[in-house]
This record gives sequence, C-alpha cells and structure tokens, in this order.
Amino acid sequence: DVVDASREVPVLVDFWAPWCGPCRQLTPLLEKAVRAAKGAVKLVKMNIDEHPQIPGQMGVQSIPAVFAFQDGRPVDGFMGALPESRIKSFIARLIGDESADAAADLDEADEALAAGGANTAAQAFAEALQKDAENERAAAGLAKCYIKTGDLTRAEQTLALVPPAKADSAAVASARASLELARKAANAGDAESLRAKLAANPNDSQ
Repeated sequence: DVVDASREVPVLVDFWAPWCGPCRQLTPLLEKAVRAAKGAVKLVKMNIDEHPQIPGQMGVQSIPAVFAFQDGRPVDGFMGALPESRIKSFIARLIGDESADAAADLDEADEALAAGGANTAAQAFAEALQKDAENERAAAGLAKCYIKTGDLTRAEQTLALVPPAKADSAAVASARASLELARKAANAGDAESLRAKLAANPNDSQ
C-alpha cells in the first residue's frame, strides 16, 4: 500500500491514534486535500495502536505525523495538525503543481491577514507578485494589507497595477470595497465623538 504504490504516485502515511485529539483535526483536512489532488497522491492511515513497531522504525516521536513516500522511500513529512492551506501547499510541492502551491501560499497569506498579521501577509503577497506581476489575488491581498495599516494611497496604487482584464475579479472588487470603506471611515471623524453623539441622540443613527 505504501512502498510499492509510491513508485506510481506519492503516498502520504498519516500516523494517528483514536485517543489523539489533533489527529481528529488533521485527518479530515488531509482527506479533503488528497481528494482535491484527483489521484495525483494517495493517503494511507496508520493506527499506531494497531501497528506499534512501524512508528518506531520511522522515528515518529509524536502524533499526528505525516510522511510522504516517493519511489519506495520517505522524501518529506511534517508533525502536528497543520492548517488546511499548509497541507495544500505540502501536497502541491510533493506533486510538482506550481499553480496549486502558489494558491496555497495565498491562502496562507489570507489567513495571516485575517489573524491580524498584516506584515507577514504583505510579505507573502509581495513575493507572489514578484513571481507573477499580473496575479490579481496577490495584488488585492497586498492592497488589503496597506488598508489594514492605514496606507490608503499605496493600497490604491497597488490596485492600479492590476491588468484591466482582471480588474473585475472577486478579489479585486473586495479590496476596492475595503478601500472605499476605509476612506469613508477616515472622513467620518473620531469614533468616540460619534459614539457620544449616538448616546445623546439614539435616533441619530446616520
């Protein structure tokens, strides 16, 4: 199932156990990512309680642990429950799918931005733009990073670099809407004074 099969396509071995909480988080994401790869990679799940000798041979010290086999031998792996974007990126690198790898990197940047890591996300979006100057999703993401840090001018300049043919994409439209909202917020005045006005006159919602 693993060594022989890996001579045809890469095989992921998921070391898990029924009592392992992080395993229950990781396994469904792994299965989803493998299904999305449409046969380019296989998944084998190994319950370490039923096969205690194999994890020791592989040097597995904690679970979940995932090893990638190719041409009959382990070539890569990771430990712990990774987010979905990192799993996609891992599989994309394994099967040599550069476009999927780039998309996974952008997913990761989106997650970083949503978690408040504007600087980390901006670096990832900028790197994606260096590889592909017409990547509208990367440009939109970088613009959102500038909006997050209050640099609306650079956000607008970044969106202006998007090729006209891609200017109506969902990612760019979302960034433009965020920019417009940020401009309105900047012109609306101090938030505390607005709250005070509303407290004084609850009918003044405008």
